[in-house]
Amino acid sequence: MSEPKLTPRYGIIGWPVAHSRSPLIHNHWLAAQGDKAVYETVPIDPQLDFRATLEDMAQKGFAGANVTIPHKENAFAAMDTLSETAQRLGAVNTISFAKGQLSGHNTDGGGFIAGLDAVGTDWRHRPVALVGAGGAARAIVAALADEGARDIRLCNRNRARVESLVALAGTGGRVTIYDWAARQDMLAGAGLLVNTTSLGMKGQPALDINLDGLAASALVSDIVYTPLETPLLAAARQNGLRAVDGLGMLLHQAALAYEVWFGTRPEVKQALRQLVLADLEE
Repeated sequence: MSEPKLTPRYGIIGWPVAHSRSPLIHNHWLAAQGDKAVYETVPIDPQLDFRATLEDMAQKGFAGANVTIPHKENAFAAMDTLSETAQRLGAVNTISFAKGQLSGHNTDGGGFIAGLDAVGTDWRHRPVALVGAGGAARAIVAALADEGARDIRLCNRNRARVESLVALAGTGGRVTIYDWAARQDMLAGAGLLVNTTSLGMKGQPALDINLDGLAASALVSDIVYTPLETPLLAAARQNGLRAVDGLGMLLHQAALAYEVWFGTRPEVKQALRQLVLADLEE
């Protein structure tokens, strides 16, 4: 008698990871799409051998995983094959376990662009200003360049980190770096402002920047979603600008990961957004 076929398992790898909304999002889509699988949290201690842990997951029936802090670079180093985007960024947020190989992808930048375009697309014809220089900033800058942004303006409290980001993103002459003291100047005529720092998160001071220099039709994006309405987004609405919260990026990068595993991209609907919002409020 043959062994019963195991239900494919998927999960979110992190440390800690119990707070993640990824199981809520992906199990919602699995049920809606009729795909027979389960999605769960997978806490992995950074002290463990990451590659060996992934191989153990494969033996236990895992077919794919998302990766969050602090493992995105560990995941990059552990892969057998890498997508072009993951290779370029040096980080992996989506793993496919297939045919005995570990394949790494990065959907952060694509998820950010999809979340933006759900609100408006006219940012594409104007300069873009971005604050920050971490992993999210790196993915977003590369995605903006891939989408044809020709005037990307960057600012961070540590200028050296911005210079490193420019090299990793491979954006060449599209990028202008502004000193932190000159961050106000980079907003002149910009059609998009993106905050990728922790400024504005719960327990952190607000990003100190005046929005008056932005184009009248500009989008203002904050990639965090705790709180959903940061001081920056509140200021944007008060100035008549369109605000883009971090939940859009979370949902759309998850949809791209789902497509890596199942070949079809689920639609990001309002019902799912409300489901995640209700969970955040709890």
